Amino acid sequence: MQYTREIVGIGPRPIGSRGHARLEAYLRLHLKQTAANIVEDAFTAQTPAGSFAMRNFIAQYPGTKDGVIVIASHYDTVLPIKNFVGANDGGSSTGLLLELGNQLHGQGKLPDYSVWLVFLDGEEAVKEWTDTDSVYGSRHLAEKWKSDGTTGKIKAFLLADMIGDADLDILRDENSTPWLEDLVLQAAGNLGVQSHFFANTTAIGDDHVPFAKAGVPVADLIDFTYGYNNVFWHTPEDTLDKLSPRSLEITGNVLLETKRLLDQK
Repeated sequence: MQYTREIVGIGPRPIGSRGHARLEAYLRLHLKQTAANIVEDAFTAQTPAGSFAMRNFIAQYPGTKDGVIVIASHYDTVLPIKNFVGANDGGSSTGLLLELGNQLHGQGKLPDYSVWLVFLDGEEAVKEWTDTDSVYGSRHLAEKWKSDGTTGKIKAFLLADMIGDADLDILRDENSTPWLEDLVLQAAGNLGVQSHFFANTTAIGDDHVPFAKAGVPVADLIDFTYGYNNVFWHTPEDTLDKLSPRSLEITGNVLLETKRLLDQK
């Protein structure tokens, strides 16, 4: 939660902004303290508002088994909304991934699959959400990894998005891989927090979709009921007071338990 507070304290963080550049520096500083290797995947995206420089961060934590589990989040905030600090949408999952880096670093060399924490840029639409105006970072990285064969090494792609909501209600996503969603629910049950998972089902467009199209098993952990009728989503009301450290703890523990179950497969 402290990471999320610090990220939100930067202010709005849309692509091309001073806040976005400050967050990149913040991520770089923290990841250098935990990751064995950091890959910065810089590229230029063509958008309806022109060209934007973007950057994905891949923090690598090596394991002993051949294969990779990816845990991902986007770190940008939506562009057109004034005073949007994205405490939940962008901030919460970015803060969570930084803490997961601490947890993984504390284990030393992982006894099973490697874990890559992936901080994706350009998830938000620049003008209006379409297949071509959204998820710029994940579309770029999925295409790159498919071309160089990396996707064949990925055992699972676990995405966290909007997971800080104090009233945590993670949806079952119809665009995710069914067996991997089942494994997430098993992990939640193992930890006694299944009441926060999969009460409702819907299809979510998010950073996991390009990887699903590339043949990677994917699961999107997203709470897309942020306030009554999702009233806080993409508004200046997406602020820290709507979040709970417990929601971050639940989601982080379920992600680590899902990793443990994947290691056994």
